Amino acid sequence: MQNKNIVIIGGNSGIGQATATLLREADANLFLYSKSGNETTPLDTSVDFSEIPGLPEVIDGVVYCPGTINLKPFHRISISDFQNEMDINFFGAVRVLQACLKGLKKSSNPSVVLYSTVAVKTGMGFHAGIASAKGAVEGLTRSLAAEWAPNKIRVNAIAPSLTETPLAGALLSTPEKKEASDKRHPLGRIGNSEDIAEATVFLLSEKSSWMTGQILHIDGGMSNLK
Repeated sequence: MQNKNIVIIGGNSGIGQATATLLREADANLFLYSKSGNETTPLDTSVDFSEIPGLPEVIDGVVYCPGTINLKPFHRISISDFQNEMDINFFGAVRVLQACLKGLKKSSNPSVVLYSTVAVKTGMGFHAGIASAKGAVEGLTRSLAAEWAPNKIRVNAIAPSLTETPLAGALLSTPEKKEASDKRHPLGRIGNSEDIAEATVFLLSEKSSWMTGQILHIDGGMSNLK
């Protein structure tokens, strides 16, 4: 990853921050953005934009990390809730990738990493909002992988299960909640940011140069094991 130009949206916390740490250690050139702008360039992906300030001319990788956790019974999810889920998880990724496409085409080995959720493959109650939005992300991943293959732009997604990040804080707010969540996973623990970051760097690197259109399940066995 040395001297590779990597754009990370949501690079100030959780998985984005852990990915940035690994890439910094690998001597990549990082271009970090987040809504808060805390130690990153401010960027609100929930509103329309045509350009992203400060992008490099050549973009070797794009990582789109923003997400939501808004678990409710279906009858209590408003249309505006669904729209918010789509804006942050799906339309935000669309806006970013359209702005980055020109730079990706100039790279010799460009790679895009998006994020889904285990709840797309494994039906889970109260996940209708996020599973619908991330299902759209999986469709986008496969479609762009096919469309952009002639340009050698690889597009893959990671589908984690519950991961210990600031976003998941409310679900892990007590030792009892964390223990219960650990026990639901075949490997006996929830994920951490580094688990997902390692997979992200793999998908960005030339070690995964023959992978595109894949949904990589990093979920402690949740999606396939009982």
